[in-house]
Amino acid sequence: MTTSQVWQHCARCISINLIAGLSLTLCACGGTTAPVTHQVAPARASEVFQSPFDRMSTLAMRDNLNSLYRLMHKLYQRNPRELHKSGYPNIDIAEQKIRHAIEHNQALPALQGLKEVQALSYVLSPHFNGDRVGGFIYAIATMLITAHGGRTEFYLTDKVEAQYIHNAARNMEKAAWLLSQRKDVQGQPLLLSNEISEDGRNLSFAVEFGKIVARLDLMVQVLEEQNRRIGVNYAHSLLFINFLPVQ
Repeated sequence: MTTSQVWQHCARCISINLIAGLSLTLCACGGTTAPVTHQVAPARASEVFQSPFDRMSTLAMRDNLNSLYRLMHKLYQRNPRELHKSGYPNIDIAEQKIRHAIEHNQALPALQGLKEVQALSYVLSPHFNGDRVGGFIYAIATMLITAHGGRTEFYLTDKVEAQYIHNAARNMEKAAWLLSQRKDVQGQPLLLSNEISEDGRNLSFAVEFGKIVARLDLMVQVLEEQNRRIGVNYAHSLLFINFLPVQ
Protein backbone atom coordinates (compact mmCIF):
# COMPACT_ATOMS: atom_id res chain seq x y z
CA MET A 1 0.00 0.00 0.00
CA THR A 2 1.41 3.36 -1.04
CA THR A 3 1.62 6.40 1.22
CA SER A 4 -1.26 8.03 -0.68
CA GLN A 5 -3.46 4.99 -0.16
CA VAL A 6 -2.63 4.94 3.56
CA TRP A 7 -3.68 8.55 3.95
CA GLN A 8 -6.92 7.92 2.03
CA HIS A 9 -7.70 4.93 4.26
CA CYS A 10 -7.07 7.04 7.40
CA ALA A 11 -9.29 9.82 6.08
CA ARG A 12 -12.13 7.36 5.48
CA CYS A 13 -11.76 5.97 9.03
CA ILE A 14 -11.84 9.43 10.54
CA SER A 15 -14.93 10.35 8.53
CA ILE A 16 -16.74 7.18 9.60
CA ASN A 17 -15.88 7.80 13.27
CA LEU A 18 -17.04 11.40 13.08
CA ILE A 19 -20.34 10.40 11.49
CA ALA A 20 -20.86 7.66 14.07
CA GLY A 21 -20.11 10.03 16.92
CA LEU A 22 -22.45 12.67 15.51
CA SER A 23 -25.22 10.07 15.11
CA LEU A 24 -24.84 8.96 18.73
CA THR A 25 -24.97 12.57 19.87
CA LEU A 26 -28.15 13.25 17.88
CA CYS A 27 -29.75 10.07 19.20
CA ALA A 28 -28.93 11.09 22.75
CA CYS A 29 -30.39 14.54 22.18
CA GLY A 30 -33.57 13.07 20.74
CA GLY A 31 -34.04 10.60 23.60
CA THR A 32 -36.20 10.96 26.68
CA THR A 33 -33.33 11.14 29.18
CA ALA A 34 -33.85 14.07 31.53
CA PRO A 35 -31.07 16.68 31.41
CA VAL A 36 -28.70 16.92 34.35
CA THR A 37 -29.01 20.29 36.07
CA HIS A 38 -26.50 21.87 38.42
CA GLN A 39 -27.25 24.66 40.84
CA VAL A 40 -24.17 26.83 40.79
CA ALA A 41 -23.96 29.80 43.13
CA PRO A 42 -22.83 33.04 41.49
CA ALA A 43 -19.16 33.83 42.04
CA ARG A 44 -18.31 36.42 44.66
CA ALA A 45 -15.43 38.88 44.53
CA SER A 46 -13.88 37.32 47.65
CA GLU A 47 -13.43 34.00 45.82
CA VAL A 48 -10.47 35.57 43.99
CA PHE A 49 -8.56 35.07 47.24
CA GLN A 50 -9.51 31.40 47.57
CA SER A 51 -7.59 28.41 46.24
CA PRO A 52 -9.62 25.38 45.06
CA PHE A 53 -8.99 23.78 48.46
CA ASP A 54 -10.09 26.96 50.28
CA ARG A 55 -13.32 26.90 48.31
CA MET A 56 -13.86 23.21 49.03
CA SER A 57 -13.24 23.80 52.75
CA THR A 58 -15.73 26.66 52.79
CA LEU A 59 -18.41 24.56 51.09
CA ALA A 60 -17.72 21.59 53.38
CA MET A 61 -18.07 23.79 56.46
CA ARG A 62 -21.33 25.22 55.12
CA ASP A 63 -22.71 21.73 54.48
CA ASN A 64 -21.57 20.45 57.89
CA LEU A 65 -23.24 23.31 59.71
CA ASN A 66 -26.41 22.78 57.69
CA SER A 67 -26.32 19.10 58.68
CA LEU A 68 -26.10 20.13 62.33
CA TYR A 69 -29.02 22.50 61.89
CA ARG A 70 -31.08 19.68 60.37
CA LEU A 71 -30.17 17.51 63.35
CA MET A 72 -31.22 20.31 65.69
CA HIS A 73 -34.63 20.54 64.02
CA LYS A 74 -35.15 16.77 64.20
CA LEU A 75 -34.06 16.64 67.84
CA TYR A 76 -36.44 19.41 68.82
CA GLN A 77 -39.24 17.54 67.09
CA ARG A 78 -38.47 14.31 68.92
CA ASN A 79 -37.81 16.05 72.24
CA PRO A 80 -40.41 18.83 72.68
CA ARG A 81 -39.62 19.12 76.40
CA GLU A 82 -36.21 20.59 75.47
CA LEU A 83 -37.90 23.34 73.48
CA HIS A 84 -39.94 24.18 76.56
CA LYS A 85 -36.72 24.40 78.58
CA SER A 86 -35.22 26.83 76.06
CA GLY A 87 -37.82 29.47 76.89
CA TYR A 88 -38.50 30.21 73.20
CA PRO A 89 -42.11 30.07 71.93
CA ASN A 90 -41.46 27.83 68.91
CA ILE A 91 -38.83 25.78 67.09
CA ASP A 92 -38.10 28.43 64.46
CA ILE A 93 -37.09 31.06 67.00
CA ALA A 94 -35.08 28.59 69.07
CA GLU A 95 -33.16 27.42 66.00
CA GLN A 96 -32.55 31.00 64.90
CA LYS A 97 -31.09 31.93 68.29
CA ILE A 98 -28.79 28.89 68.39
CA ARG A 99 -27.59 29.48 64.84
CA HIS A 100 -26.87 33.13 65.59
CA ALA A 101 -24.84 32.18 68.67
CA ILE A 102 -22.84 29.64 66.67
CA GLU A 103 -22.12 31.83 63.67
CA HIS A 104 -21.32 34.96 65.70
CA ASN A 105 -19.19 33.24 68.35
CA GLN A 106 -21.55 34.10 71.20
CA ALA A 107 -21.92 32.12 74.43
CA LEU A 108 -25.08 30.31 75.51
CA PRO A 109 -26.13 31.33 79.03
CA ALA A 110 -27.27 27.78 79.88
CA LEU A 111 -23.74 26.46 79.23
CA GLN A 112 -22.10 28.87 81.68
CA GLY A 113 -19.64 30.11 79.06
CA LEU A 114 -18.50 26.61 78.02
CA LYS A 115 -17.88 25.70 74.38
CA GLU A 116 -16.60 22.80 72.30
CA VAL A 117 -15.82 19.49 74.07
CA GLN A 118 -16.22 20.99 77.55
CA ALA A 119 -19.73 22.10 76.68
CA LEU A 120 -20.46 18.71 75.12
CA SER A 121 -19.48 16.86 78.30
CA TYR A 122 -21.62 19.23 80.37
CA VAL A 123 -24.68 18.94 78.13
CA LEU A 124 -24.51 15.13 78.10
CA SER A 125 -24.28 14.85 81.88
CA PRO A 126 -27.46 13.71 83.69
CA HIS A 127 -27.38 16.79 85.92
CA PHE A 128 -27.70 19.37 83.12
CA ASN A 129 -31.12 21.03 83.41
CA GLY A 130 -31.09 23.38 80.42
CA ASP A 131 -32.13 22.99 76.80
CA ARG A 132 -30.15 19.90 75.90
CA VAL A 133 -30.88 20.05 72.16
CA GLY A 134 -29.63 23.60 71.70
CA GLY A 135 -26.65 22.97 73.96
CA PHE A 136 -25.73 19.74 72.17
CA ILE A 137 -25.75 21.29 68.69
CA TYR A 138 -23.98 24.42 69.93
CA ALA A 139 -21.21 22.36 71.55
CA ILE A 140 -20.59 20.27 68.42
CA ALA A 141 -20.71 23.26 66.09
CA THR A 142 -18.23 25.30 68.14
CA MET A 143 -15.94 22.26 68.34
CA LEU A 144 -16.09 21.95 64.56
CA ILE A 145 -15.34 25.63 63.96
CA THR A 146 -12.45 25.61 66.46
CA ALA A 147 -10.92 22.61 64.66
CA HIS A 148 -10.92 24.71 61.49
CA GLY A 149 -8.98 27.53 63.13
CA GLY A 150 -12.07 29.42 64.31
CA ARG A 151 -13.23 30.14 60.75
CA THR A 152 -16.20 29.19 58.57
CA GLU A 153 -14.74 30.66 55.36
CA PHE A 154 -11.21 30.06 54.13
CA TYR A 155 -8.76 32.08 52.05
CA LEU A 156 -5.19 31.85 50.80
CA THR A 157 -3.68 33.16 54.02
CA ASP A 158 -5.55 30.65 56.22
CA LYS A 159 -4.05 27.37 57.39
CA VAL A 160 -6.01 24.30 58.44
CA GLU A 161 -4.37 21.48 60.41
CA ALA A 162 -5.21 17.97 59.24
CA GLN A 163 -4.78 16.54 62.74
CA TYR A 164 -7.42 18.86 64.22
CA ILE A 165 -9.88 17.98 61.46
CA HIS A 166 -9.20 14.29 62.10
CA ASN A 167 -9.82 14.82 65.83
CA ALA A 168 -13.07 16.64 65.07
CA ALA A 169 -14.26 13.69 62.95
CA ARG A 170 -13.55 11.25 65.77
CA ASN A 171 -15.27 13.55 68.29
CA MET A 172 -18.28 13.63 65.99
CA GLU A 173 -18.44 9.84 66.00
CA LYS A 174 -18.23 9.78 69.81
CA ALA A 175 -20.93 12.45 70.11
CA ALA A 176 -23.26 10.42 67.88
CA TRP A 177 -22.65 7.33 69.99
CA LEU A 178 -23.16 9.19 73.27
CA LEU A 179 -26.37 10.69 71.94
CA SER A 180 -27.82 7.22 71.55
CA GLN A 181 -26.40 5.80 74.81
CA ARG A 182 -26.56 8.41 77.58
CA LYS A 183 -29.46 8.11 80.02
CA ASP A 184 -30.79 10.19 82.87
CA VAL A 185 -31.06 9.16 86.54
CA GLN A 186 -34.36 7.38 85.77
CA GLY A 187 -32.70 5.32 83.05
CA GLN A 188 -34.39 7.17 80.18
CA PRO A 189 -32.46 8.48 77.14
CA LEU A 190 -31.25 12.04 77.60
CA LEU A 191 -32.39 12.76 74.06
CA LEU A 192 -34.49 10.65 71.70
CA SER A 193 -32.81 10.25 68.30
CA ASN A 194 -32.51 7.05 66.23
CA GLU A 195 -35.25 4.51 66.66
CA ILE A 196 -35.52 0.82 65.81
CA SER A 197 -38.73 -0.64 67.18
CA GLU A 198 -41.96 -2.35 66.24
CA ASP A 199 -43.40 1.07 65.44
CA GLY A 200 -40.80 1.75 62.76
CA ARG A 201 -37.19 2.59 61.98
CA ASN A 202 -35.65 6.05 62.07
CA LEU A 203 -31.91 6.15 61.39
CA SER A 204 -31.86 9.63 59.87
CA PHE A 205 -29.77 10.96 62.77
CA ALA A 206 -27.03 8.39 62.14
CA VAL A 207 -27.13 9.19 58.41
CA GLU A 208 -26.66 12.92 59.01
CA PHE A 209 -23.78 12.32 61.42
CA GLY A 210 -22.24 9.97 58.85
CA LYS A 211 -22.31 12.71 56.21
CA ILE A 212 -20.45 15.11 58.50
CA VAL A 213 -17.79 12.54 59.38
CA ALA A 214 -17.33 11.64 55.70
CA ARG A 215 -16.78 15.28 54.74
CA LEU A 216 -14.27 15.76 57.53
CA ASP A 217 -12.33 12.62 56.61
CA LEU A 218 -12.23 13.71 52.96
CA MET A 219 -10.78 17.05 54.04
CA VAL A 220 -8.09 15.26 56.03
CA GLN A 221 -7.12 13.19 52.98
CA VAL A 222 -6.99 16.25 50.74
CA LEU A 223 -4.89 18.15 53.28
CA GLU A 224 -2.44 15.28 53.63
CA GLU A 225 -2.18 14.91 49.86
CA GLN A 226 -1.67 18.66 49.51
CA ASN A 227 1.19 18.58 52.03
CA ARG A 228 2.69 15.51 50.34
CA ARG A 229 2.62 17.21 46.94
CA ILE A 230 4.52 20.19 48.33
CA GLY A 231 7.48 17.89 49.04
CA VAL A 232 7.12 16.09 45.70
CA ASN A 233 6.98 19.35 43.76
CA TYR A 234 10.09 20.60 45.57
CA ALA A 235 11.91 17.38 44.66
CA HIS A 236 10.85 17.82 41.04
CA SER A 237 12.23 21.34 41.03
CA LEU A 238 15.62 19.98 42.11
CA LEU A 239 15.69 17.00 39.74
CA PHE A 240 14.39 18.69 36.62
CA ILE A 241 16.08 22.07 36.44
CA ASN A 242 14.73 23.95 33.45
CA PHE A 243 16.40 27.22 32.52
CA LEU A 244 14.08 29.97 31.38
CA PRO A 245 14.43 31.59 27.93
CA VAL A 246 16.01 35.04 27.90
CA GLN A 247 14.72 36.20 24.54
